[in-house]
Amino acid sequence: MSWASRELDHANLGDVRRNRRLVKIVEDLAASPESSVPLASRDRAALQGMYDFWANPRIKAASISESHVWSAVNRSACWGWVLAIQDTTELDYSAHRHKQGLGYLRGADTKGVLLHSVLSVSPEGTPLGILHQRLWARSGRKTLQQRRSSAQKESVRWSESLQATEDLLPTTRIVTIADREADIYELLAYPRLETSDYLIRIHHDRQVKLTPKSAAVSLHQMMRSAPARGYFQLQLQRTPRRAGREAIVSVCWESVWLQPPTHLTDPQLEPMQVQVLWAIEEECALEDQPVNWMLVTSLPIGCFEQAQCLLRWYSYRWLIERYHYTLKSGCRVESLQLETFDRIERAIATFAIVAWRLMWLTYLVRPLDNPRFDLEAHWELEPEEWQALCHYYDAPPDWFEDPGLQQCIRWIAQLGGFWGRKSDGEPGARTIWRGLRRLRDLVRQTSPPDAIAAPACV
Repeated sequence: MSWASRELDHANLGDVRRNRRLVKIVEDLAASPESSVPLASRDRAALQGMYDFWANPRIKAASISESHVWSAVNRSACWGWVLAIQDTTELDYSAHRHKQGLGYLRGADTKGVLLHSVLSVSPEGTPLGILHQRLWARSGRKTLQQRRSSAQKESVRWSESLQATEDLLPTTRIVTIADREADIYELLAYPRLETSDYLIRIHHDRQVKLTPKSAAVSLHQMMRSAPARGYFQLQLQRTPRRAGREAIVSVCWESVWLQPPTHLTDPQLEPMQVQVLWAIEEECALEDQPVNWMLVTSLPIGCFEQAQCLLRWYSYRWLIERYHYTLKSGCRVESLQLETFDRIERAIATFAIVAWRLMWLTYLVRPLDNPRFDLEAHWELEPEEWQALCHYYDAPPDWFEDPGLQQCIRWIAQLGGFWGRKSDGEPGARTIWRGLRRLRDLVRQTSPPDAIAAPACV
């Protein structure tokens, strides 16, 4: 079975032929993610089948995602803790004037849809899959949106995604991680399972108390007077806005009683005890933006090691941004020539599996302390793929048995432009998605289909 067949083994689209079509579509798109849909299709019949699949009203986007979600749940259940990282991104279709069902974005002249995703990540930073995804288009003017009740506002997506995550992983320890946009009191006070916690960056300067009966002060004022508990060397990964670097941050934390905002009239919202963790970089280069993370969490912080662990977990939040970047730049979903919202929704549900696959290959083989990630190539690549790589790079004879997944991923990245020097670090998703396209051509050119024999794998 191919990786797509294993990943989508539980697909149930109402017809076995639709299930097989989904597997073939995902295989074609994953083999050449940066290509347009016509170029990624294996032949003209596959191209027509792909467009017919996305146009079929009997196929729901949730049904396309369901099989991958269950695979992600199975991977997540193998860990004692899971980081459920949430974020929202915009898909801009302003240049596509004939699309139907779009809404306004941040600008008055921009049209498109919004996508909110929940990415499951292991405590060591490996993307395990998409647990929940919601696509919608705004309707009406922005002023009318602001007058809606809390249940009708877009901010309800955070609690809906939290509830969906808990329903999928009721017995796994979940830590919901989000940026400042999720600093919503209703979300912090949302009823959660005992196994569910949160780690959210603070945006509002709320009123807090050290004890339920003490005087209320502003949160920022209290944290500025809190003593530093120690210093921590935080590894910052490379993003489009900054280069990867190491930051030395001072760490302090306090246990406080968070007071409900005065503009909320819900009598059920009461003060709640939380931990506030503040990491600030006191010295950095002039061209770098200093780290200044003030986080609120429901998890206990009893020692400096626990504070370090939470900061390291929050540093993985950028993985959801890399997922959205891969979806938009690697899979080019903003260039889809589909005319209706329903077709776009089905296509994005399909491309989400491909984008996660690219993230999985990128970070699965990163050097980690856990030796379980020293995998063999046949776990994720087809025999003709890794053997074609061995032929192309003139590998030693014993490597033709199985060179290992990490070596194969580096070869694929080199096909995509990765130099592999010591100073280059590990390959990123961009070089891998470009390398996969070249690998597809390489497999076709290496030899006839029967010339590369599959090894006997126990």
